[in-house]
Amino acid sequence: MSVDPIQALQAAVRPLRAAAAAPVMLVAGATGTLGNEVLRRLAGTQRFARLLVLAREPFTDGLKGVVTLQTGGSPPAQWPLAAADAGVIMFDPPRLFHDRERALWTPQPDDLVAVAAWMRRCGASTLAVVLPHAQGRLPEALKRGLAGLDEQAVAALGFERVIFVRSAQRPGAQPGLGLAERIARWMLSVFRYMVPSSEQPVRAVKVAQFLDAALQTAPPGVHVAAPEVVWLAAQGDVRDAVVRWLRP
Repeated sequence: MSVDPIQALQAAVRPLRAAAAAPVMLVAGATGTLGNEVLRRLAGTQRFARLLVLAREPFTDGLKGVVTLQTGGSPPAQWPLAAADAGVIMFDPPRLFHDRERALWTPQPDDLVAVAAWMRRCGASTLAVVLPHAQGRLPEALKRGLAGLDEQAVAALGFERVIFVRSAQRPGAQPGLGLAERIARWMLSVFRYMVPSSEQPVRAVKVAQFLDAALQTAPPGVHVAAPEVVWLAAQGDVRDAVVRWLRP
């Protein structure tokens, strides 16, 4: 049976069009253990045509599809726009002994609204925010809802989907503390044994799996994952736990 040349050309072009239609993700704060795991997870799924990672200066990354997007020294309101479909913001301090992380742009909590607004102007319809907090210190009323005016402002920016993931951060040494402060922190550290297991820190790889599953399955709207939801998901099948959380 003969093949129509026009049909053959259309079949050859079709995979290229499908690849071009793959979404683009903006990533702010791909630092620390958590940021590194999330970046590897998102790059490994190959669901995104590109991952545009915000950086202060260029760097080389061996992950396929990861591209540096330099921000310079200007505030987010002055950044040039980059067409994207989704965005992730994380607040994990960089590990300064990693050259790659020193080159990345690291958001601070006060940058949340400005960075989210910039991502929205870039065309992102989905935004995920990973918010680590001091274990055992997050008020009960804020675990499952929006915490503060900044989060409310982000939810009002017009995203189709907004996902807040709350997970307890591991306590770490803080440079610059004097002897008295270090002793006080050591004495208060005994209270960590009084924190419920559901509010204990979760391994970064599990948080990355939770975020990835939420990005795939979350319906339109604002979704807040309380610390115990993230912890419970880490104890078994993460994807199944995310589906049950989003569609109880």
